[in-house]
Amino acid sequence: MVFFLVFFALFILYMINSMTDALCERREIPSEKQPKVFRTINILMTILLTSTYVKFMFT
Repeated sequence: MVFFLVFFALFILYMINSMTDALCERREIPSEKQPKVFRTINILMTILLTSTYVKFMFT
């Protein structure tokens, strides 16, 4: 079960990163600000996935 959840989380992060890349291209975000955008979105998604894992495993 844990293997499935890890695979699912990696898939979600990959899809979110590809959508973030498309957003940066569409909104023409300067390349100096793109790492900050990616970092912020990845941190927020990691927190969301971790809290979902904890809720799923302990409830």
